[in-house]
Amino acid sequence: MSASDAFSALSIAVLTVSDTRDEASDSSGHYLCTALQEAGHRQADKQIVKDDIYQIRAALSAWIADENIDAVLVTGGTGFSGRDSTPEAVSVLFDKHIEGFGEVFRAVSYEEIGSSTIQSRALAGFANNTVIFCMPGSTGACRTAWTRLISEQLDSRHRPCNFVGVLNTRRGH
Repeated sequence: MSASDAFSALSIAVLTVSDTRDEASDSSGHYLCTALQEAGHRQADKQIVKDDIYQIRAALSAWIADENIDAVLVTGGTGFSGRDSTPEAVSVLFDKHIEGFGEVFRAVSYEEIGSSTIQSRALAGFANNTVIFCMPGSTGACRTAWTRLISEQLDSRHRPCNFVGVLNTRRGH
């Protein structure tokens, strides 16, 4: 087995954005934590913040500044209801946007929920060499995003390409 065939575990933080969920009711955040660990990654941290632009940015900024965190999974706040503000909070932090994530997420989500998928403003990008994926707050949407897109892109063995190679290149490895 060559070095490129070896799995490279990442350090991943999970952020739940919600005005109503707490640790006991955060099924989406718990799903993501379990999924990333089952895939062989390390859970760096987990937080729940209110759907408030500045609370979201504060949590993300701390993780983005931490050179030991490779990726962040954000669940919630991507719709059009009430205070949904994850895209507005997060997009300004990006150095590079990953337009394809939202596009493909909505395409695969269409297979499951039909036209309701247009109400998702899922997005992703890089900020200070940290890849950030923002997905809807439902556990089903998190499962779709993880199993259909994110898990492969955070797996160093996935071909023809994955974001682990990008993270390593951007960090000088």
